[in-house]
Amino acid sequence: MSETTIVAGGCFWCTEAVFKDVIGVESVESGYIGGDAEYPTYKQVCTGTTGHAEGVKVTFDPETVSLTEIYDMFMGTHDPSQLNRQGNDVGTQYRSAIFPMSDEQREEAQKAIARWNESHDADAVTTIEDGKWYPAEDYHQEYWEGEGQRNPYCMAVIPPKLMKLRKSFADKVKN
Repeated sequence: MSETTIVAGGCFWCTEAVFKDVIGVESVESGYIGGDAEYPTYKQVCTGTTGHAEGVKVTFDPETVSLTEIYDMFMGTHDPSQLNRQGNDVGTQYRSAIFPMSDEQREEAQKAIARWNESHDADAVTTIEDGKWYPAEDYHQEYWEGEGQRNPYCMAVIPPKLMKLRKSFADKVKN
C-alpha cells in the first residue's frame, strides 16, 4: 500500500527532480502548501505574500523505500540550515519544511531533523507544519524531464542535488 508525504525545500522543480530518481517513488507532484491563499497561482506564490511554500507531494511504496529514507533524502539534498532560502531563491516560499500527513509522519520528521542536526555543525531550520495542498499548474509538473534541462537555473541547481542523492543513497537511485 502506498504512502504519501509532502516536503518543501526550495524550488519545487529541484525537489521533484530528486524524488523522481528514487526507486520506490511512484509519483511526485509539485504544488503549494502552508499558506492562507486558496488555490494560489505560481505568480502569487512567487510574491512571498501567500504564506505558501513550493513543495512536492511524494507518493512511495514503503516496502521499497521507507519514510525514514524519504526524509533523510530530503534533508540531505538541500540545505536545511538556510532560513527562508535555498541558494539564490529567497523568501518564505523557499523555506525548508515537512508537512506530515499523520502523527507517525510527524514523529519521523522530528527524528529526521534530529539526525541531521547530530551530523552537521549548523542546526536545521526545517519546520514541521500543517497545510492544505494545492497542485501547481501543469507546466510545473515533471519540469526537469522537459523544459528544465534547457533552463540555465535548473542546470546549475539540479545536477548537484542529484549527485548528493547518488552519493549518499546509491542503493535507492534509479539507473
